[in-house]
Amino acid sequence: MSGAAHPPSPSAAVGEWAGGQITEHAHCLLQGNPGPMTLDGTNTWVVMAPGSSSALVIDPGEDDEAHQQRVLDHVASRDARITQIVLTHGHGDHSEGAPRLARLTAAPVVSAGRGGDLGHGDVLDAGGVELSVVATPGHTADSLSFALAADHALLTGDTVLGRGTTVVAHPDGELEAYLSSLETISRLTGDGAVSTILPGHGPTVPDAAAMVGFYRRHRRERLDQVRQAVADGARDADEVVASVYADVDRSVWPAARLSVLAQLTYLRRRG
Repeated sequence: MSGAAHPPSPSAAVGEWAGGQITEHAHCLLQGNPGPMTLDGTNTWVVMAPGSSSALVIDPGEDDEAHQQRVLDHVASRDARITQIVLTHGHGDHSEGAPRLARLTAAPVVSAGRGGDLGHGDVLDAGGVELSVVATPGHTADSLSFALAADHALLTGDTVLGRGTTVVAHPDGELEAYLSSLETISRLTGDGAVSTILPGHGPTVPDAAAMVGFYRRHRRERLDQVRQAVADGARDADEVVASVYADVDRSVWPAARLSVLAQLTYLRRRG
């Protein structure tokens, strides 16, 4: 489960994203698993300083031998080795490849959530450059982002995508937590710490503040639409989806239903 491309957002058009070296310290290897929920595919990020002998990998993607070998070869071509594998969250399109990559490299896998090692404020050494852990739950309970201060960038997993909007994956995901996470990211963009978003799916977002503003407005609008659908007689989540997401491809309705359930739970808690 990942992001659903609902409305347009301030980023590049479909088909323009292929990855590559994006910032001085961040390289993106795009996995060949495009779809309604993964957009162009899963972005596997390699973070390292130029000339470093070690690298950190974020989100190895689905379990695909060719992709994990490509990640390994990319790092080896820079005379480096992978010393740590990090997950933004546990969904399979981000995490299933981690055990294979760990076997190939003997690097540990670290994450948040049940049995996880990471928490808000932790600092990781990503091949000679620091990554700060930013807890951003909401898409899932274990969702993390990583601040790459040297590049004024934030790696967001599925919390903020490069195109469209993400799913609040009820019941693990929670809208109140997600709105709080957007506020956290908004503060980072507001004080200049983050100007660029490096997402888990879709192209890089060069104007992080604009994208987060779009996400916050979109959530408010969707909540208003859900309220109105209920007021108009929608009796359950499926009827709300049919009303609110009528303009969205039906292939993403199951994911939209999860977000609607999260929205209904949020509204119910507020009477």
